[in-house]
Amino acid sequence: MKYILGILLLSILMVSCVKEEQHNFKLKGYVKGLKKGTVYLQKQNDSVLVTLDSLEIKGEPTFELHTDLNEPEVLFLKLDKNASEEEMVVFFADTGVTEIRSTRKLFNFNAKINGSKQQEVLEGYLATINKLNNRNLDKLKTNFESNSSTTFNEQQESFLKQKYRYTINFALGNSNSEVAPYLAVYEIPNTTIQYLDTIYKTLTPKIKVSKYGKLLKETIELRTLEESN
Repeated sequence: MKYILGILLLSILMVSCVKEEQHNFKLKGYVKGLKKGTVYLQKQNDSVLVTLDSLEIKGEPTFELHTDLNEPEVLFLKLDKNASEEEMVVFFADTGVTEIRSTRKLFNFNAKINGSKQQEVLEGYLATINKLNNRNLDKLKTNFESNSSTTFNEQQESFLKQKYRYTINFALGNSNSEVAPYLAVYEIPNTTIQYLDTIYKTLTPKIKVSKYGKLLKETIELRTLEESN
């Protein structure tokens, strides 16, 4: 009897291991202070977020979520705190393991992400954008306190020009990363077709046929068609 039970237990463990090995992406998460809620691993299909995996949290702040990736792409880790509160962390995923550590109270602001090389490139971009944003806020405050003639709209326009200029240069300088076409499509959607086309032409062959490389090409073609009509 013990022998039979041992065989059954071994079979269950083997099935579990095979099931986990079928997924080529694992998200290991830790949310300090989280005792109850649900975490969702999601991706964007067109304009709709699709859930790839989810787990209900019951007292344990650590969790794992799994999915399969055909190529590097942006995923979303959503936290539902069961109190009509939802927060989300956006990250660039690739096959293998990504670790996200955060806190319950400031889930998206305190998130620390360790994973793909694409995420490292994205974080380099975001670090500079955050600095530009902070400078813009400081200037807005200074202008307000000094009754400057510079209007709010003028200041915001200046900030957007800085952001677009930096994003374009960053994309051109990272033409071998999927982050480049991703930023072109989602961070500077209103820039000129010429700039988008320049970014696309500098992409390496591998990146041109990636998800975001194809999306950038489609965006350029659509914009060109719209402007020709």
